[in-house]
Amino acid sequence: MIGPTDFAAFGSGSLVGLALGMVGGGGSILAVPLLVYVVGVASPHVAIGTSAVAVAASAFANLVAHARAGNVRWPCAAVFTGAGVVGAILGAMLGKALDGQKLLALFGALMIAVAVAMFLRKGADGAGFRPLDAASAGRLTPRLVAIGGAVGALSGFFGIGGGFLIVPGLILAADMPMLLAIGTSLAAVTGFGLTTALSYAWSGLVDWRLAFVFIAGGVAGGLVGAWVGRALAGHKAALTRVFAALVLVVGLYVAARGLFSLIA
Repeated sequence: MIGPTDFAAFGSGSLVGLALGMVGGGGSILAVPLLVYVVGVASPHVAIGTSAVAVAASAFANLVAHARAGNVRWPCAAVFTGAGVVGAILGAMLGKALDGQKLLALFGALMIAVAVAMFLRKGADGAGFRPLDAASAGRLTPRLVAIGGAVGALSGFFGIGGGFLIVPGLILAADMPMLLAIGTSLAAVTGFGLTTALSYAWSGLVDWRLAFVFIAGGVAGGLVGAWVGRALAGHKAALTRVFAALVLVVGLYVAARGLFSLIA
């Protein structure tokens, strides 16, 4: 039977999908706060596990589109994602072991850092990019493994896709141009999200009903967001700054609520 919680989950998923469609990577970071403070999920761990399912599904849907457009560099994606999956397993284990309110406080701090990074982030021309092959493996592989493992650990710990970290990570590791970094990052987001979701599901920390309703809302919101994004393509920088400001405000709120719960 459909109830208020389902409407809240669908609406929250729609907001995340709208943000993803309009500004791209980073939109899914709103999923956990929405599940906790709007949908009313009592356990931060269940919110993180449920969010990870939605993130993985959303990333896979977008990955298919980018792969068809030729925007995914699979050798780089395989190495980066492989290392990141190991990191995500370890990160999820640490996240589940941490007190839920402490985790929320840290999540708020992460949102603040992400907002600042979104304000400062610049594109990349990719002039130095070389595909991962036998000639470049000695230089690229260690960088892809190190950065992929670190980003995967953060993704698993917080139950987020990590696209806002993966894209600059790929640019840093392989001098990848922005469009290819975005497309390739979706393979990693899918892998990290799926790994985190399975880890939390194994511990019984996923609300599957909410996850599917949230995903349905995300699909609907994503279609609208993509249309709005195309219509306002000339204002992409302004849209990103507005979204970054929203993430900053929500991050401050989440961090304050988490700290207050620990003090009270």
